Amino acid sequence: QVQLQESGPGLVKSSQTLSLTCTVSGGSITTHYYAWSWIRQPPGKGLEWMGVIAYDGSTYYSPSLKSRTSISRNTHNNQFSLQLRSVVPEDTAVYYCAADQNWYALVSGTGVTYWGKGALVTVSS
Repeated sequence: QVQLQESGPGLVKSSQTLSLTCTVSGGSITTHYYAWSWIRQPPGKGLEWMGVIAYDGSTYYSPSLKSRTSISRNTHNNQFSLQLRSVVPEDTAVYYCAADQNWYALVSGTGVTYWGKGALVTVSS
């Protein structure tokens, strides 16, 4: 059973960079056709897909966040990471890492096979 665990600071100051890491166990991030994604949920709002890194290392981002977002991976440690630059208080959210072979599920946030528990990140002004 694949398990995902987010880690990183819970508080970030405005204009700084938010950095989170997702540690994967029970499966490899290079497993064919799997995609590994970051999804966030601001307080009182719905899920927002941020981007994905595929099994082959290719990356794709939400157009609305593309200019500020980077997703990378460390295959040796079986981890993938998120960087969100120039954060503002509106970036406060619970950040989830997730995985599926179905990219539509990841983008829509519905029917995703594997989820982390989520990490609350608060951006202070």
